[in-house]
Amino acid sequence: MGRYIGSNFGQAILELDETDRGFQGAVYLYDDNTQLPGTAAAINAPKSQSTFQLKTPLLALDKSTDLGAWPQIASQYPGVTFPKSADSSWKVIGDKIEVDWTTDIGTTGKAELQKSTAHMPSFYTPPKQYTWDDFKTLAVSLEPYRFIFRGQEDSTWRLRTHFHRTGRADLVKFITQDIPALNKNLSNLTTHKFNLLDPVENGAFYSLVQHHGYPTPLLDWTHSPFIAAYFAYKNIRRRNIDDKHFVRIFLFDRQQWVTDFNQLQKLAPSLPHFSILDAMAFNNTRLVPQQAISSVTNVDDIEGYIYTRELQQSKKYLQVIDLPASIRKDVMQELSLMGITAGSLFPGLDGACEQLRERYFDL
Repeated sequence: MGRYIGSNFGQAILELDETDRGFQGAVYLYDDNTQLPGTAAAINAPKSQSTFQLKTPLLALDKSTDLGAWPQIASQYPGVTFPKSADSSWKVIGDKIEVDWTTDIGTTGKAELQKSTAHMPSFYTPPKQYTWDDFKTLAVSLEPYRFIFRGQEDSTWRLRTHFHRTGRADLVKFITQDIPALNKNLSNLTTHKFNLLDPVENGAFYSLVQHHGYPTPLLDWTHSPFIAAYFAYKNIRRRNIDDKHFVRIFLFDRQQWVTDFNQLQKLAPSLPHFSILDAMAFNNTRLVPQQAISSVTNVDDIEGYIYTRELQQSKKYLQVIDLPASIRKDVMQELSLMGITAGSLFPGLDGACEQLRERYFDL
């Protein structure tokens, strides 16, 4: 991501997936002047060259950031001339890309795009050192349903969707290839037949495959701080525990966030966003017992994005609580007494077996 300058000014987003032949994806330009259309171009970049030239056809992005040929949307922008193509020069310098271009109508621009740093350790820190009793006291004092929670087994991990953790970035490819293929292959396994053209059913389908392990641009949250604690400790095993290992529970002020920022259910093309998705539970038996709710985003570095908004608004949306991994046994036993077990959270054979494994095997 980065800024571009030239004949126009705005924000540039480059989403590329690595392939055997090189890098494929798209670049999107969103003009600061909202009375002008955005621009999109497909990118096919060589893998082994640090400098290269591209000539690319251009598509327009309308006021809803939908892709279209210029004749189809020109009426939205009276008096505007839109280019058909651009010649561009690219230079890769470490984790940075420099690009400049000239279009067929003579407009020019240049941008410096910085690769996401979401793979780096989290820079959020807890306000103090928490004990399990501290956490319970805080949890029951919070305003119900204002906050959502997420547990992660390592306090150094940033918030990042499963999709982005795989190294992929091209969300248009995900929408146009992955999701239809998933729907086709899963249609015989679900009693509900998902209409992906319906936004409600599309969101429910994303949530379903997310809960069954498919990498999506969704992030799982829960309304329950104690269920979040379960997921933080769930995969910790005795052999992995030492005094320096902490799990992390994220506390996010959902209510204030949705008040301050527009919530989008669109992945691409789109300006960067982090939005809440309260999906329907079609064929998703895990959604209700986990008190689950999702976020949907086209941003790789979620923490960096939220932190930037915190600085802009002078508000705190995201907090973190770190707990020692060494107390796992006591925490899991107490959560079990609360009814928070694999059997209750994952209805079915797998959840029942995991619950009994937790009881009878000290792993």
